[in-house]
Amino acid sequence: MIEVISIIPIIGGRSVLEIFALSAIFYYTILLFRGTRGAAVLSGFATFLVLAFILTRVFRLDTLNWMLQQLFIFLPLAALIIFQPEIRRALAELGKQGIFVGTGAESKMVDALTQAVYLLSERKIGALIAVEREIGTRSIQETGTRLDSTVSPELLASIFYPKTPLHDGGVILADNQIKAAGCLFPLSQRDGLDKTLGMRHRAALGISEETDALVVLVSEETAAVSVAYKGHLSFDFEEERLRKLLTKVLLRGRVRKSRLRRVQEQLELSPKGAVVEQVDIRAEKARHHAG
Repeated sequence: MIEVISIIPIIGGRSVLEIFALSAIFYYTILLFRGTRGAAVLSGFATFLVLAFILTRVFRLDTLNWMLQQLFIFLPLAALIIFQPEIRRALAELGKQGIFVGTGAESKMVDALTQAVYLLSERKIGALIAVEREIGTRSIQETGTRLDSTVSPELLASIFYPKTPLHDGGVILADNQIKAAGCLFPLSQRDGLDKTLGMRHRAALGISEETDALVVLVSEETAAVSVAYKGHLSFDFEEERLRKLLTKVLLRGRVRKSRLRRVQEQLELSPKGAVVEQVDIRAEKARHHAG
């Protein structure tokens, strides 16, 4: 009995720290990839490697097993290439600024944005507005026209009126200003998106996947107000609900809930993530037309 106990390694403080570190790495890796295009690739690749190792061990395919072991040498380079968007987003997250408390200017921006969105919704005018947060959007701003203007509901709404020079594109708000208009947002390349999803919704999803911007959009067909945030798309926002979401996300206090929990509550997402693939776009449009 004493010999058996002596074989069992003693778990010290360093071992506990290593276990905790590995657990944290795996946990945040799952959070990083969940809901992204890389999630399916990572899952499929991991499944393939596990099955391949098991089969080569069981059937004693020593040559194939050796080849798989050599494959691990090139895994870091392959990961950099395959998961480049996710890695770039993770590095951007690390460079975020600290928590800030909302100011009077930010409150005015929330009010102006909300008023402009529903002014456009009443007239069935499409709109696409991204609010920059900690991750910069300078490269996207450079695709449009620089404005650096004060945020006002009248100016925001006038940008999207048909036949105006800057109506065809997205607007980026940052530092309580309208930074740029007529911007080209990156389209989401996620697999499995509903084919009826319009370009405006795909653009909103695209910039929300690459940055932590909160994107508000108005459908030109249904006048419905939707929000894209962290790769999730939520529909049917009433004015008060949108105002609460903008206040919660953009005017955060020092005491706040975890990022994932806050997003789930405000966008009414299920724990599994109510991503846009699970939304019946046709039913949404039919309901709006009926209304």
